[in-house]
Formats: sequence, C-alpha cells, structure tokens
Amino acid sequence: MKFSKFGWLATGVLLAVVGSVSLLAAAAGYHLLATYKIGAAEGSTREYFDYITVDSASRRVYVSHGTEIKVLDSDSGAVVGTISGLKQDHGVAVASEFGKGFISDGAQGKAIIFDLKTLKVTGEAKADKDADAVIYDPFSKRIFVMDGDPHNATVIDAKSGGVVGTIELGGGPEFAVADGKGTIYVNLEDKSELLAIDSTSMKIKSRWPLAPAGAPTALAMDVEHHRLFSAGRKPQMLVVLDSDNGKVIQSFPISSGVDAAAYDPETGLIFASTRDGMVHVFHEDSPDKFSEAETIKTEYGAKTMGLDTKTHKLFLSTAEFGPAPAEGKRAEPIKGSFHVLVYGR
Repeated sequence: MKFSKFGWLATGVLLAVVGSVSLLAAAAGYHLLATYKIGAAEGSTREYFDYITVDSASRRVYVSHGTEIKVLDSDSGAVVGTISGLKQDHGVAVASEFGKGFISDGAQGKAIIFDLKTLKVTGEAKADKDADAVIYDPFSKRIFVMDGDPHNATVIDAKSGGVVGTIELGGGPEFAVADGKGTIYVNLEDKSELLAIDSTSMKIKSRWPLAPAGAPTALAMDVEHHRLFSAGRKPQMLVVLDSDNGKVIQSFPISSGVDAAAYDPETGLIFASTRDGMVHVFHEDSPDKFSEAETIKTEYGAKTMGLDTKTHKLFLSTAEFGPAPAEGKRAEPIKGSFHVLVYGR
C-alpha cells in the first residue's frame, strides 16, 4: 500500500491522538462506580461488618455482615444469596476444588462450612474464641483460622472439614496470606511481628519484626516476586518485606485505622484501606522499588476491602455513622445503613 506525504502526516497525527488517549486512560484514577445498599442483618442488635472476600473466578463477593454473609454478584451487585444464623462472622475462605466455603464465627468459636453452589450450611468445625481471619492454603489443602484472643490458629482439612491441629502463635493474629507453596504468613498485632508458618508441619519457621510499622493488621502478597505488604496502625505505615528473609525493603505512611490490603498482580498495584475513608495505592515499579500511585477518597469506616483481580475493581463496606458519644470515643454505625462501595477505573 502506498502513502502520500499527506497520508503519512494524517497517520502520524492519528497515532499521536490514540497514544494520548491511551495515556490518559492509563492515568485515570480510581473513582466510585456503584453503591449497593444492604440494610440491617437479621437477628443483629448492632451494625457490624468485617472482611470482604472476592472470588473472581465464580464472580461472587462474600461480604461479612455480623450475623450473616451477604453474597453478591460481582458484576451486577445483585444479592445472590444470604448465609444467616451466625453470631458474629468475620471472614470467608473459598476452597473451590472441594466446593466448600468456610466462615469464621468469632462469637461461636467455630468455622461454619457451606456449599459454594447452594450457599447452604453443611457443617461446622470447632475453632476457638475470637475466630477471626480465615484463609485457604491450596498447597496443604487446609483452612487456617486465626483465633485472636487465644493467640493460636486452628487448622482444618478442607476436604473432610475435620480439625487437624492447633498452632500456638505467641501473639494476637490478624490478617494472613498463603504463598501456595507451603508457607502461611500472619501478622501478630500485639507483637508487631510477622510469622512464617510451614502449612504441612504446622511449625513456625520465622518471626520477623515489622518496624517502622507497628500493630499490624492488613497483609497482602506478591507471590511471584516474594514480596509481602503489611500495614500497621501504631505507627500508621505500610511496609514491604522480602518473604524469604523478612527484610524490610521500603515503607510508606498511611492514614489511621488500616484494616485491609490487596495486591493486583496484573497491574502491580498495592491497596491499603483505612477507617479514615482512604485507600492508599502504591505501585511495584520493580521488586525492589515501590512508589505512591494515588489516594482514593472513600467514606468514613470503609476499612475492609476486597479486590476483583479480573476487573481490578475494589469492593469496600461501611455504614452511616452517628455523632461521637464523647471526646476520644468513636462514632457508632447506624443500624440498617450498611452498604457496599465499588471503585474502579
């Protein structure tokens, strides 16, 4: 095909325009896409919410809501089911290969087992008081429930639903992640430490300090590059660690009340959500260099978060809050005002 001089000029202009549009699209920040109102949880005397688990493969979002788990379609936001009859649920772990889900119920000290297709409860496993974070480790085929007050972890066989052991942690656990290769990492909030646990032997392999962060809650991981992202509240920092040796590579200040973190392997973005109504976004420029990307303004109380790795959308939950009862006291969420926020580009 032959091009005239004018044709080459026009093509150049077109390419420049397309390139500019692409750059603008890439630079566009996260913004609110949708709000899904959930309302009051049946049987609950207060408005309570905790972890959000996004199952990107099945297009479902599991939202912790006190006495129930609301299950949303991640694309439409429609409620596809409710798992009720709980006392104070915290998180959900999905073991797709066995068709099972596991809910940590801190008030009952149990892991409630449900069928992923029907969302019907099929059983339970005894955990311990304050059963909080819960994850599935595909390497050992086990569920790990972090029991906050007793400072231990209950280990459950995902296929049978039976308890296979308890791990004494030596501190109060918060978030945990699995690398899929046989290691579980967990934050100890009261010790400002991060533990590495062998998921097969159920033995602690390493204990690492998290300074300059303290009181760590949120935890996420870049499995491919062996990087951990731990966020703490006292002081308010996000730290990047080498998951092989616990070395702190870089750290960033964040706002108060951090409670969730996520890593998107396709975009290289790290997210940390806080009670102050902020999601701090960082970028993995290389495995040894990280930079601040943006800060998303959300709503007060939206400290829990889940990431859809297929669409790169963020799901956060919160409620409307009344006035603070006294100086230095937190405002309480208003019953029936619970809702889910969706952010994307």
